[in-house]
Amino acid sequence: MIKKLVLLGLIVAQFTTSCSSDNTEILPENASLNDQIANLIKQPYSKLTPAEQKVKLEAEANAMLVEMDHSKTSGAIEAIQNLENLLNVSSVAIFNNKNNNQITDVLNVAGTYGIYTWNNTTKAWIKTASSSELKFIFPAKANQTTNNATLVSKAVESTVKVKIIDTYGQWNFDTYTYSQDINDEIFLPTSVDAILTIDNVQAAIFTTKATYSNGKETPDESSFKMVLSDGYTYEMSGKKGDSNSTQSAFTYKNKNLVKYNFGSTAKIDALLQDDALTAYRGKANGLVELMDNFIIVADTDLAGLADGETALEKSLTNPSFPDYADPKADFKAYYTAKNSYNLKLSEGNAANYNKNTKLILVSKKEGTKIADVVMRSEKGYSQTNSLPVWVANSYSTNGGYWSWNNGASVTTQNYDETLYLKFNDNTEVEMSAYFSTGFDTLEKKFEEFLKSFEK
Repeated sequence: MIKKLVLLGLIVAQFTTSCSSDNTEILPENASLNDQIANLIKQPYSKLTPAEQKVKLEAEANAMLVEMDHSKTSGAIEAIQNLENLLNVSSVAIFNNKNNNQITDVLNVAGTYGIYTWNNTTKAWIKTASSSELKFIFPAKANQTTNNATLVSKAVESTVKVKIIDTYGQWNFDTYTYSQDINDEIFLPTSVDAILTIDNVQAAIFTTKATYSNGKETPDESSFKMVLSDGYTYEMSGKKGDSNSTQSAFTYKNKNLVKYNFGSTAKIDALLQDDALTAYRGKANGLVELMDNFIIVADTDLAGLADGETALEKSLTNPSFPDYADPKADFKAYYTAKNSYNLKLSEGNAANYNKNTKLILVSKKEGTKIADVVMRSEKGYSQTNSLPVWVANSYSTNGGYWSWNNGASVTTQNYDETLYLKFNDNTEVEMSAYFSTGFDTLEKKFEEFLKSFEK
């Protein structure tokens, strides 16, 4: 359900005590809530209190929130998610008969072919040889048993060959040795075109392009585009140079939902053409456009971010899992140290982001600053484990063994970094309350894409 933050008492007080202006009117006390909000929206942000700004922000952002949330029910997205799940249930070997390839491999590989059909009875992929295409035939929904979706991918190879880990090695508890990782050697593609079909109707088109130089795997230029038949389009592109330039956009029926731009200050200045936004020229190297109502002006120090990440990694030690052969191994201390590491890493990431990335949310129409955008660390996924108990056994080489039976419970806590809006009254509200959790997902994808050009 879409989160609502309407402050009814505040709005009533606002309209029953204030004088009307050119854009507002005094409403009767029995005016509907919708009328009160509509009247509030007519006022510029600069004339509203922080509490009133939140009400107007929610009303104006609601359209974007609705469209972003609708994208989560896209049939094409659901089919791709189910394909990813099925690849996890039963691994396939699209690279030289090695295993555990994922959907990202399918959309970023050249020179490999085969037709993979999902067998719902055996819960496994059946491979048929092909010399011209890479194809997957599978159910579009998780609760279906009939194969009604296909993903066909065709690619053009580059001359850049890379190694990627296909299957991680495994620890042998009998010999206390670790088997080597299995690597795939592949040629990176200069282009990949993939088509998703559901019930014999085209549901999505995926297109990737890249150019390389000097045999390096970091592309000079790269682009990705996903076009869904239900109206959504997502695309990213980037170019490496003296001032790396990247852009990304998520649209619905050609209407902008979220658009990112990162590059030189001069490039961003060229996008700030409206008279209301001239005050922000010369101060940013990044710009986020949220529908037609808002922009986020960004001043990001990429070098500072990278240095901060390196310093954080060096300052923390990820605890090693205890040795099963050691009767004095302290598993409780390990989980305690692991939780401390997770917390410090997340808090450090948030602090580094806030230090090197300055973001402000601005009304695109008025140029008024609404809030700062900050990152906070907060509790995320957690899991409960049992602490093993040492059982003495004279027949054991080590005088005993660790048993997982009847051990005390211990919780492993993970943390997420989340964007918040910090208003002028110092109150903070999670950004997804206004712009959907989809905004966080797209923002993280854009960050990862941007960093790929810094290698």
